[in-house]
Amino acid sequence: MNDIQPYFKWREKYIASEDPKSPFYNVVNNEFQYTYKIYNYWIHPQWNYFGSDTLYLKVLYTDYDKKYAIIEFIGEWNDCLHNDIMHLKREVIEAIMKEDISKFVLICDNVLNFHGSDDSYYEEWREEVSEEGGWICVLNARKHIRDEMQNTGLQHYLYFDDATDDIIWQSKTPEQLLLLIEDLMNRQTKQLYY
Repeated sequence: MNDIQPYFKWREKYIASEDPKSPFYNVVNNEFQYTYKIYNYWIHPQWNYFGSDTLYLKVLYTDYDKKYAIIEFIGEWNDCLHNDIMHLKREVIEAIMKEDISKFVLICDNVLNFHGSDDSYYEEWREEVSEEGGWICVLNARKHIRDEMQNTGLQHYLYFDDATDDIIWQSKTPEQLLLLIEDLMNRQTKQLYY
């Protein structure tokens, strides 16, 4: 796991630690020393801690004009034991939402497990972004993670389905990824009403 680093090819466009509006502004990641572990495994020092001991993230891109943020995750998303959604919502999402961000892309290629609990933080988050015409989309979650999210009822608050699996997002610009997701969501909405 120590070789898996956050996606870095958008760094010429955006760096969260250099963005005064970011919750990670002025956070310095050590390039040479491992700091964080997920269980007994060291993770790459570029990942950011936000209060969870099993889930870490990196805000890859934020566009304040188009009101969206792209966040990549690594580890085990555990709402059952560690209440990861509470830490994520209170420490990261709320700070980003204060800057009028209402569209969230959650990249889960490196999320290994998901353990659900209740859905209250997801419901709160969804209600808040919906007021602004926003949404929350989960990309590339493994099947067992999607199944557990569905068993927890998160499909009512997060957008994820077969179309959001296996998206090769690394070959796109952030703007292209936003357009792709909005297109998928618009198609899904049309299918629900026709």
